Amino acid sequence: EQTVFYAKCLANDVSAAVEILADIIQNSSLAEPEIERERGVILREMQDVESNLQEVVFDHLHATAFQGTPLGQTILGPTKNIKKISKSDLQQYIKTHYQPARIVLSGAGGTQHGKLVDLANKHLGGLKNTAMDIPEITPCRYTGSEIRVRDDSMPLAHVAIAVEGAGWTDADNIPLMVANTLIGAWDRSQGGGANNASYLARAAASANLCHSFQSFNTCYKDTGLWGIYFVAEPMQLDDFLYNVQKEWMKLCTTVTEGEVERAKNLLKTNMLLQLDGTTPVCEDIGRQILCYNRRIPIHELDARIDAVSVSNIRDVCYKYLFDKCPAVAAVGPTEGLPDYSRIRAGMYWL
Repeated sequence: EQTVFYAKCLANDVSAAVEILADIIQNSSLAEPEIERERGVILREMQDVESNLQEVVFDHLHATAFQGTPLGQTILGPTKNIKKISKSDLQQYIKTHYQPARIVLSGAGGTQHGKLVDLANKHLGGLKNTAMDIPEITPCRYTGSEIRVRDDSMPLAHVAIAVEGAGWTDADNIPLMVANTLIGAWDRSQGGGANNASYLARAAASANLCHSFQSFNTCYKDTGLWGIYFVAEPMQLDDFLYNVQKEWMKLCTTVTEGEVERAKNLLKTNMLLQLDGTTPVCEDIGRQILCYNRRIPIHELDARIDAVSVSNIRDVCYKYLFDKCPAVAAVGPTEGLPDYSRIRAGMYWL
């Protein structure tokens, strides 16, 4: 939903960096030889993506969960589009989407707000738009469904299972983030798996149920995906998926106060670690302005996480998880993965 142009420079060169970024947005030459060269680069990037099975699985997950909507498309797009895209297509895209109301100029580190405002007026002041110029974002419909790409020559199966999550501005987003942290992540290369705070990690380590797993909470403007991605041996898929759905149902029914407090503390720690450096801080400012129309202060976010209670987690997880149709994407030796009707039946307890 967002693209970024960024520059990292010395404090004395901020004005030059802003001028270059503004020039990229407003005055790109889009010469035919450069387009052809970049076309080849994108096609090579597509080959790299196709060799990254995690990327492939998440592309399939979005394709099935948001089938028939813009979110179902991959970031790079189909090969036929890359091969035929023209200079006029790029110019029309820039004219349509690079509107002042859709652009945020953010900075972090050795710069001042007033100076950035002056530079924006100087270099971006020529951009104009009206309310009629701003394109509307098409609502994206979620569909519980599955995609399986079976390949028995592969040693491991890569699987993602998710339900529809909340959008950026939804009040349920914070409880879902806490629940996502509670499920956690684990890799067999980590030590102490049998003593991990996450029950799912302990089960995976003690019974050798998977090679790795990671929960995720992907948010978009009006929807999202909340789920888990894991890599496992073909004969362990059924057992591990059983444990995953068991933990999901516990979130809806019997999650404890101690588990929620641990997840809240870990979530706050992870969020602060992600803001270590000027580049992630700058990106965070821009993303929050686009999503929330303001920068949420750390202390406010901290207080909102602290306000999440056990009953909040149960209510929100019951709303999004319990008896809901999941989206499933799997690549590799998937014969041992239960069929969709069994997976759907695991989304509730009697």
